[in-house]
Amino acid sequence: MKEAMLYEKLEGKQVQCKLCNRGCVIPNGARGFCKVRENRNGILYSLVYGKCCSYAIDPIEKKPFYHFFPGTECLSFATVGCNFSCLHCQNASISQPTQISGEEIPPEKMVELAKGTSGIAYTYTEPTIFFDYAHDTARLARELGLYNVFVTNGYMSREAIALMDFVDASRIDLKAFSEKFYQTVCGGAQLEHVLNSIKLLHKLQHVELIVLLIPTLNDSIDEIRALSKWVRDLSKDIPLHFTAYYPANKMAIPPTPPETVMKARKIALDEGVRFVYSGNIRDLEGNNTWCPNCKELLIDRAGFSVVENSITKEGTCPECGTKIPLVTKIEKK
Repeated sequence: MKEAMLYEKLEGKQVQCKLCNRGCVIPNGARGFCKVRENRNGILYSLVYGKCCSYAIDPIEKKPFYHFFPGTECLSFATVGCNFSCLHCQNASISQPTQISGEEIPPEKMVELAKGTSGIAYTYTEPTIFFDYAHDTARLARELGLYNVFVTNGYMSREAIALMDFVDASRIDLKAFSEKFYQTVCGGAQLEHVLNSIKLLHKLQHVELIVLLIPTLNDSIDEIRALSKWVRDLSKDIPLHFTAYYPANKMAIPPTPPETVMKARKIALDEGVRFVYSGNIRDLEGNNTWCPNCKELLIDRAGFSVVENSITKEGTCPECGTKIPLVTKIEKK
């Protein structure tokens, strides 16, 4: 337990959490929506600081990042808790827990566990809610030359984003392109806040977006087209991943047909997004990286493994010289 970052003290020993866009006003003795920040006598504490509920070594492609240090491995870890309550969450046992749990792994030890990999991914649950823990871990990781990436729902506050210089890349869930979906499926969240976060993070670091397509809820052609246009207008070079949903948690809608994912990919490409991928289905074309100009195969993947990467050291297509947006080194900040 540690005093939390980003909160304001109010009258009557109340506090307002400034970590995410929920902006919870928390009475004395209570917790915020995420259930992992508690007000004790007018001081807000993180109950999950140094308390890891899960960790593993993963390929960076599993996050998925396809344009950030391809072919490398990272230490992935999480604490319990989330600032969403998605009906279809695949990690609900740790993101929507009934109690605080986890192994005591302070930042110093976490960085030791990451040695031998290329970086650390703050993932599995929502890293924003263990921001304090991630902040201190990432500072130490950077000293060793390790990268730091967030796998996030993008609901952090502007104040939090202003302190995210320790994050080198973010893979952001764009759950849907409708307010109704965020309100009814994600626990009363707002689409506008996610879109604003994507814009702000795009200015600061490498970002990739992922859309989990759920039949009847967010997979209409009109919605996919509108979403794709929004991404293109922000930047045609942002990697966009469409993935198939499978029933989980409180949602029993049948799985997404592979054809839906492949159609979504084609729509995005037709709308001008240059790098679009498909996931959770068998689609060799949609799992690889192609030159948007000459259609040369640039990164050949088998599942989450890179079989071959032919992008030049200068970051260009070997056939036509087109510049490919790819991060392979960390710039000092």
